[in-house]
Amino acid sequence: MSSPSPSFGSKSGYTREDVLRIAGITRQQLNAWERHGFIRSSESFQFGDILALKTLKKLRELKIQPSRIKAAITALLGWLDDVQHPLSQLRITAEGKRITVHLSGNRMEAISGQLLLDFDGEELEKLRTMTSKPVARTQAQDDESEQWFQKGLALEETGRPAAEAVAAYRKAIEANPNAAGALVNLGTISFRARKLREAEAFYGRAVAADPEYALAHFNLGNLNDELGNGEVARKYYLAAITLNPRYADAYFNLALLHEKNNEILQAIRCWQTYLRLDSTSAWSKTARKQLDRLKKTVRQK
Repeated sequence: MSSPSPSFGSKSGYTREDVLRIAGITRQQLNAWERHGFIRSSESFQFGDILALKTLKKLRELKIQPSRIKAAITALLGWLDDVQHPLSQLRITAEGKRITVHLSGNRMEAISGQLLLDFDGEELEKLRTMTSKPVARTQAQDDESEQWFQKGLALEETGRPAAEAVAAYRKAIEANPNAAGALVNLGTISFRARKLREAEAFYGRAVAADPEYALAHFNLGNLNDELGNGEVARKYYLAAITLNPRYADAYFNLALLHEKNNEILQAIRCWQTYLRLDSTSAWSKTARKQLDRLKKTVRQK
């Protein structure tokens, strides 16, 4: 009878054969990831190495190129002070060619650092309070639209296939064409599928249905930032902040946009405001690090 695999924390660690079997990878894949520097080259591995290998396997299945994985690792080490091994410490996945990280109830685009809307529990609860304003419709239509909207949220929350949530949100819009919450969520599903023009259309319809819907403006900011339309993104982030002066995520992404444009003083002000609104989350550590770096840059000039 073969001996059992070593337990977590074992000094002897896992052999190469162990990790091939446990992570479900080939010898060629392991060798390649060692050459890229994603995994240390060794004859003995630890539990964290297996977690990293499983992440790499998932990214490979999603057809993410090693160059983008390397860029994401480098960026994450810069963004997050308390993370030394992103592949094993963080929940990393990909949407199209975008590598995303799930942390503290938010999603972060790994290379740019941009915060994205997540459908984790806390964010879903926020969405339940951000539906469209009432319009001149029958109560039965409003009730039907709200029921389909809530069903869509529940499907998102339980991880059901996106097509099921899409069907529910479309039913909500059929009952109420101005259901801004359902329009925004359809836009976000399209955004994740990299159907950016479709996402833009849904977000635009949400803004038209409810011009005071800050989340729709914020998502249009993210989308235009993704498309390289910096000035348009800035306009939407500022609109979201005007509608909701305590919209911390909008300040976070606006600060990144200012940095990208070398607008140091504007970026400093945005980071300072973000930290006044959010001083304790994992993202506040990133904001504080960016702020300290920019202040040092200003002092050196």
